[in-house]
Amino acid sequence: MSEPKTYYFVAASRKFLIETEPLEESLKERRKNYLDRHKEIDFWLIESPAFLEAPAFRSLKQQIPHPTAAVISTDPQVITWLKLRLEFVASGEFIAPSDSIPDPLATIN
Repeated sequence: MSEPKTYYFVAASRKFLIETEPLEESLKERRKNYLDRHKEIDFWLIESPAFLEAPAFRSLKQQIPHPTAAVISTDPQVITWLKLRLEFVASGEFIAPSDSIPDPLATIN
């Protein structure tokens, strides 16, 4: 098992994040910024994120229309940056790997 890290996220309905909002453009902009600075990519777009199944997120999961999507990062500034650009998203953080979230990037089939 790898060393636990703190992950930060924004989550919303898949339709909102992927179809309604210009998320792809924002992530491309952030990716270019990282590449220009030779910084390792530390954010991911996850459709149907499994971490929302953890008991700690039961209440939050009920508030997000399904199917869900999330952007997670180990850098809280990335999530703050996204939250400023996107409205109507839930946000939070978690530590993984853990008993309830063994793989932070896992999806639900």
